[in-house]
Amino acid sequence: MTDDHRAGGGRPLPIALLIPGQGAQHPRMAASLYGTVETFTRTMDEAFALMGPRGPHVRGQWLAERPSPEFDDVTVAQPLLYAVGYALGRTLVDRCGSPDALLGHSAGEMVAGALAGVFDFADGMRLMMERLPALAATEPGGMLAVAASVRDVEPLLGDDVHLAAVNAPRQLLLAAAEEPLLRAMSRLKDSGVTVRRVPARQAFHSPLVAAASAEAGDRWTGVELRPPAVRLYSAYDAAPLTAERACDPSFWIGQPARTVHFARALDRLLDDGDHLLVETGPGQSLTMLARRHPRVAAGRSQVIGMSPDRRLGDDAERDAVRSAAEQVLTRR
Repeated sequence: MTDDHRAGGGRPLPIALLIPGQGAQHPRMAASLYGTVETFTRTMDEAFALMGPRGPHVRGQWLAERPSPEFDDVTVAQPLLYAVGYALGRTLVDRCGSPDALLGHSAGEMVAGALAGVFDFADGMRLMMERLPALAATEPGGMLAVAASVRDVEPLLGDDVHLAAVNAPRQLLLAAAEEPLLRAMSRLKDSGVTVRRVPARQAFHSPLVAAASAEAGDRWTGVELRPPAVRLYSAYDAAPLTAERACDPSFWIGQPARTVHFARALDRLLDDGDHLLVETGPGQSLTMLARRHPRVAAGRSQVIGMSPDRRLGDDAERDAVRSAAEQVLTRR
């Protein structure tokens, strides 16, 4: 029996939302919900208004069947991921009630912060938009998805190649400027390691974006930060956020340059209790990672995606949202 079938019935499970970040974007992600699902549509319209003069351009990139290469740049991808992740989360909350826990990956942690009430959605969008110019101006580079352990890649790591994320014991992200990234990719392929480029044009979660992240730090002055209203697990700390940590602006300011420890954060979440994990974002990158977790493989925790694993058409997107909401309601 698949995870999706097990999640349709049985014992009640607390609900935890998994929210993806940079690299999960794809053309027209969740666009079929726009104009057909009220909460989603209202939230996306608010998001584009909050983007200011950039809003119409980002909206056009989102709705295009074949967006420009700029779609994967931080200036388009990150505000869209923040908007779509939050809109999907709000859609599920409106239909099914508040989740019991939240865990975001990369930019998804900003979505989790907004859903948990640490800051307002509008403040989060403003802060994200204000940091984009500095991040976009960093040295061109990117990230690699690597099917290897941290020990396997240690010979590559140093001043120019950085460990960006540990998503599973043998699922990593590396970040670097363009030339070191290409050299690392070549060495990995020569060693027989499976590796691919991630849709990102900046070296996120590495020191290459540290100065740009800090540059936008003063924008957090005056933003009201509150303790999470929902248990919020940080993929940077691999632990639940305390009220003090959540209300510390420096925690949020430094995120683009810090390593993501999603694997350890998911371990901690499931060590604290079995959950029904619902990925509320485009694709099923976190769903696939979670399905390999021992507690999920054993049927103790379950996982479902709120979007198809790839672009399958409008009906598939709407069916995925409907199915996810129905499965969550059966677990209440």
